[in-house]
Amino acid sequence: MEDSFQVRPIGVIRTPYKDSAPYQPLAEAEGDFRLVLDPEWESALQDLDRFRYIYVLYWIHRITRPVAVLAHPPWAEGKAVGLFASRSPVRPNPIGLSVVQVLAVEGREVKVSSLDAFDGTPLLDIKPYVKDLDSKEDADYGWLEDLPDKDHLLLHIKGIPHDY
Repeated sequence: MEDSFQVRPIGVIRTPYKDSAPYQPLAEAEGDFRLVLDPEWESALQDLDRFRYIYVLYWIHRITRPVAVLAHPPWAEGKAVGLFASRSPVRPNPIGLSVVQVLAVEGREVKVSSLDAFDGTPLLDIKPYVKDLDSKEDADYGWLEDLPDKDHLLLHIKGIPHDY
């Protein structure tokens, strides 16, 4: 296996988030959320608007914290889990993944629902979210099941506003 390889952005993500961004896309977020592809990729968007949801893969370019093998989710009351059992953005390869709704495709821009990325984030790829293929009925909550206040914490994870 090669020691390294190159990943090339295909465009940039535009969001209203300049200094802080949510941990997950927020359904009620307001603002302009767009994927702006480089001109060479415009025709690659053909028929993308026929899908309701897409995966957006991006480079989490503003992370400055060092990668650690254990993650401490801030909402998990001091619990430590293996990095790969977490959704921490601090990763060996800082690749972000979000599922968003396609609102419109206009030229080389894809207008989408809320994204949890900073404005100017490098866009790596777009893939369609396919019903039944990408939705797993038997998915579970893994180690989150063991947390004493799981239901409350799931509201935080999902970015759902609620009374604390």
